[in-house]
Amino acid sequence: MERRVVVTGLGAITPIGNTVDEFWKGIKEGKCGVDKITAFDTTDFKVKLAAEVKNYVPEDYFDRRGVKRLEKFSQFAIIAAREAMNDSGITKENTNMDRVGVIISTGIGGLNTIENETKVLMEKGPDRVSPMYIPMSIGNMAAGNVSIELGARGESFGTVTACASSTHSIGEAYRLIKHGYQDAVIAGGAESGITPTGVAGFTNMKALSQSSDRLRASIPFDKERSGFVIAEGAGVIILEDYEHAKNRGAKIYAEIVGYGASSDAYHITSPAPGGEGGARAMVSAMEDAGISKEDLDYINAHGTSTHLNDAFETSAIKTALGDVANKVMVSSTKGNTGHMLGAAGAIEAIVCIKAILDSFVPPTIGYKVPDEECDLDVVPNEGRNVSIRYAMSNSLGFGGHNSSVIIKKFEE
Repeated sequence: MERRVVVTGLGAITPIGNTVDEFWKGIKEGKCGVDKITAFDTTDFKVKLAAEVKNYVPEDYFDRRGVKRLEKFSQFAIIAAREAMNDSGITKENTNMDRVGVIISTGIGGLNTIENETKVLMEKGPDRVSPMYIPMSIGNMAAGNVSIELGARGESFGTVTACASSTHSIGEAYRLIKHGYQDAVIAGGAESGITPTGVAGFTNMKALSQSSDRLRASIPFDKERSGFVIAEGAGVIILEDYEHAKNRGAKIYAEIVGYGASSDAYHITSPAPGGEGGARAMVSAMEDAGISKEDLDYINAHGTSTHLNDAFETSAIKTALGDVANKVMVSSTKGNTGHMLGAAGAIEAIVCIKAILDSFVPPTIGYKVPDEECDLDVVPNEGRNVSIRYAMSNSLGFGGHNSSVIIKKFEE
């Protein structure tokens, strides 16, 4: 028998707030987290802007050993997971921790450590490379460190599908619970790729905006968009079997009811023409949820602010929803957060959950110049107080990875 899957905990550290409440307040106020890069000297770089986590002091969260041995993306993952777990109320007293899984993803992993230790190798030789180099930099350590931190002994792994990673994490967690393999899963993503090689690499492949105006750099669906703004942070949600949550008296935020995924099998960076792969993922998610296209109230789009993504995602939504596409509200919150890469999907799932709870559709901020290629209702600049029953979160990743999850207002 398939089980219902509900959300019982939320955690976040983002460029517009270092807790879920701060983050959501920033979304509702239309706050933009894009600003000048402080992580390194950008004198020789064409890109000067990013969306960094503000006022982040590792020592506020970790002891000396943790600060030294945890790469930044793992730190972010642990911080968000702690908040989500505390929020959920799951403890070893009320839950069998052998049946609590962890699926925390990252698109890139420990670039900071890779850069630093490569420099040590070149300048000081192989004997000086840190023995912590590998366990700090490999991408599975977001999940591994969270599992160790929280004592979750169920299935633990990370999906690596570029910017679709954490939506895949949520979808796979949903399936593990739905089919009875786990009672709860700590799911999400973390990223810390604002480094010299990260910024240089994305810049040279023409993916990043080179705008000097922080308010006109990450502008999804705007005709003047010129690339995405790289961001960092983490988002984590606790998914749980409904009966398990009910039996322990947990508060329930929302229900995950659908998941769809697909591959473009087309190109390493460009979406398939017309966004046909993304459309298949959306249709699969709706079929899994058992809903019609008319039931969908809101889509949090991948909406990266690149020309190809926004145009092809618009086409994908039209293909998936047909004649109701123009009736569904579609916004991108990357104008607020920048593009958090492997953490984006988890953060945007939190946006959908909070939107349902508050009956508030967040706007696409920074929108000025309409684009005939992106002619959906993108909720420009001003949020709307509207009741939402079904919301969809889309994520698309380099390599042709597409994933969509459908979140429903919780009803007994």
